[in-house]
Amino acid sequence: MKRRSFVKAFALAASLACIGAATQAVAQQKTVKVGILHSLSGTMAISETVLKDVALMAFEEINAKGGVMGMKIEPVVVDPASNWPLFAEKARQLLTQDKVAAVFGCWTSVSRKSVLPVFEELNGLLFYPVQYEGEEISRNVFYTGAAPNQQAIPAVEYLMSADGGGAKRWVLLGTDYVYPRTTNKILRAFLKSKGVTDADIMEEYTPFGHADYQTIIAKIKKFSSEGKKTAVVSTINGDANVPFYKELANQGIKAEDIPVVAFSVGEEELAGVDTKPLVGHLAAWNYFESVKSPANTDFINKWHVYTKNPKRVTNDPMEAAYIGFNMWVKAVEKAKTTDVNAVIDALPGIEAPNLTGGTSKMLPNHHITKPVLIGEVQADGQFDVVYKTTGLVAGDAWSDFLPGSRDLTADWTKPISCGNYNTKTKTCLGLKAMH
Repeated sequence: MKRRSFVKAFALAASLACIGAATQAVAQQKTVKVGILHSLSGTMAISETVLKDVALMAFEEINAKGGVMGMKIEPVVVDPASNWPLFAEKARQLLTQDKVAAVFGCWTSVSRKSVLPVFEELNGLLFYPVQYEGEEISRNVFYTGAAPNQQAIPAVEYLMSADGGGAKRWVLLGTDYVYPRTTNKILRAFLKSKGVTDADIMEEYTPFGHADYQTIIAKIKKFSSEGKKTAVVSTINGDANVPFYKELANQGIKAEDIPVVAFSVGEEELAGVDTKPLVGHLAAWNYFESVKSPANTDFINKWHVYTKNPKRVTNDPMEAAYIGFNMWVKAVEKAKTTDVNAVIDALPGIEAPNLTGGTSKMLPNHHITKPVLIGEVQADGQFDVVYKTTGLVAGDAWSDFLPGSRDLTADWTKPISCGNYNTKTKTCLGLKAMH
């Protein structure tokens, strides 16, 4: 009798254990890991930390609505610490150990170039939310920041116009890495197509974290004193922007004399600078916090509630990250799975609201449609929009101004399914020429 009771008890315990294991398995099935790969320390933390924060806010927002496909998002946050090789190491960790379904990350192009082979080798999915230099395409990357034709080219066109001051001489000033150098290569070609000579272009680079701009700004003043209206195109990145703008003010350079247009300075970077001497200098983006739209008002309010700080600003890469995440959610729902291949195939054609009041679309080249805005710095660190395209501009991976690129197009949908398809020869150039 005792033995029979023991057997029954053992069977009951085993059954409960199986039920518990099954319940745990179901619970595991109802979560999906998503990676955040942004520098939370080092020279790029000034710009990237906020992208980690907005990603977590977006995850919480979706989780509060029941998650994606009934699965709650479990964030996996890593800190590559502004160390480019460490980006690749952390990306490999996210894909092989943490088994994330997608990664939202990187700021600098050198960090993106570092992780790109890892995502392609392991068939991962990366959403990149920052403006970049183009001349790259990957089936595994979706570029929700601006391509050069959505930022750099329109900014220079504006400064050349009567409304922008009619600049004739150009200072191309950047941090010494791939994004500024490639962007400036494209801008040189564009300027030459407009009749600007090499003698009217000055090009200078400084390392990451550079702090002493006294000599360079003195050179800019001398360059601008030679009789033609001069403008500065700044691709300085990270915390080096703070000493650059401080020295600009120290040497009395005002926007009406030598306007500076920046591609990597937004509200977050200006939060650490006395902006009063910088009033009138420019930034080219696809979003500014000052834009008046119901979608932007709602986003800013949610951001202030999430951060518990009504003084926290928003910026363009935050919007690009937010759009990218919402597109990923829609693609998962369309594909009915988080499988990377299925989601990649589902993303082209997906639409999501942007914060300026329009709707952005993911294109077959893995770029999105965006408005182009140019803003003037105000004394309060915000931007007054002085120019905006009438419609949305489609991001172009390959520049029309570089001889080796102007015949290329990217289309990851069938039947082309190629990142660098030559429209003249009707052939795909293959992986080796793509990045």
